[in-house]
Amino acid sequence: MANSLFQPIQLGNLQLSNRIVMPPMTRSRASQPGNLANEMMATYYGQRASAGLIVAEGTQISPMGQGYAWTPGIYSPAQIAGWKKVTDQVHAKGGHIFAQLWHVGRVTHPDNIGGEQPISSSALKAENVKVFIDNGSDEPGFVDVVEPREMTHDDIKQVLAEYHQAALNAVEAGFDGIELHAANGYLVNQFIDSEANNRSDEYGGSLENRLRFLDEVVATLVDAIGAERVGVRLAPLTTLNGTVDAKPEETYTAAAALLSTHKIAYLHIAEVDWDDAPDTPESFKRALREAFDGVLIYAGRYNAESAEQAISQGLADMIGFGRPFVANPDLPERIKNGHPLAAHDPNTLFGGGEKGLTDYPCFETK
Repeated sequence: MANSLFQPIQLGNLQLSNRIVMPPMTRSRASQPGNLANEMMATYYGQRASAGLIVAEGTQISPMGQGYAWTPGIYSPAQIAGWKKVTDQVHAKGGHIFAQLWHVGRVTHPDNIGGEQPISSSALKAENVKVFIDNGSDEPGFVDVVEPREMTHDDIKQVLAEYHQAALNAVEAGFDGIELHAANGYLVNQFIDSEANNRSDEYGGSLENRLRFLDEVVATLVDAIGAERVGVRLAPLTTLNGTVDAKPEETYTAAAALLSTHKIAYLHIAEVDWDDAPDTPESFKRALREAFDGVLIYAGRYNAESAEQAISQGLADMIGFGRPFVANPDLPERIKNGHPLAAHDPNTLFGGGEKGLTDYPCFETK
């Protein structure tokens, strides 16, 4: 048994029963039209409520924030009502759940955003990046992203207002808090990373300037719902969706220190997790730990042993297990008892119905 994973922990005003996080994973099953969370999603999250914390899949804060077909939103009354079904199920089973607030910036296609041109920190196209659109069949159609336009100051003000309102909507929908998606090459990340931002105003150039948008988004989220209900996800070393930083350790240690000044509940670090990816250096993890005062969550290629080790070494406070949660709704129980983990079917990750979402069974002792 992985002891430290099952120690309770205080997260903001919440007392969590264990340190296992179900991190956000896009599943592209929102009801159409309207991109609504639904009963099927409520069942899926309810089945996994034994996680110490669930961070629900990314949910776009506006129509322009949508990157892929069939992802849920949190800007309309119907979307709030849909998410209420999800949070009610999780709470009924004793769980805690945060919403992940998402604006994809340039990682989209006009077909997903009502024919508009995408917006970003700069008019730089993400190279070799595809997104999927609704091509009228059950199978997503993959298309190349297009060149975005550089956001004006008015655009920035509007997006800040959308984040503010989305946080209020999340609380109205029953979420315990929100996680700002500032990772994986999406909009906030497009401001932070040096090679995705060639602005010449106060939002570009120096590291301080490139962190300004992150600072302002977090400030408005904290203003909306309180720092104890806000978490942020960063991905320092990933180059997903074409965002690259020239000095990632320097940039993201500074980002962690900045976030600490806002006294947010947690910082969630997405590590590179493809099969032959390099490990995050321990020296960098120690620098992040020193820079950030709140709860530190890591997610990547963790198993019970490596998760236990990260917590016992003081590098992390909680650990996210992504893909294992897909096929193991009772993952904490399996980890606690040393039961084998089921493998997920990669063909049912995105789109479709109950198959590959809610039909994975709990472990049964023979």
